[in-house]
Amino acid sequence: MTVEVGAITGELELQTHPTGNDHEIGALVRYAGARDQYTVVGSPIPTTDPHQDTHDLILEQLTTPGRTGAAGELPVDLTTLGE
Repeated sequence: MTVEVGAITGELELQTHPTGNDHEIGALVRYAGARDQYTVVGSPIPTTDPHQDTHDLILEQLTTPGRTGAAGELPVDLTTLGE
């Protein structure tokens, strides 16, 4: 789930980056090879871990199937990361 356009599916690329705050990592996704990037809901993520560790956690969260509802799989975001 993204802030700008809602749920997106398909082959996506993840970019994580440190924010101006040393204790947060931002997360953006885009369609593979596309130029436009979208902020993942729940980004930035507060962290005290090294960037690569946090990137790996974000990637795992976004590639794990979401819960299912009456209409099928629910969108995945970062608001429940670490729960």
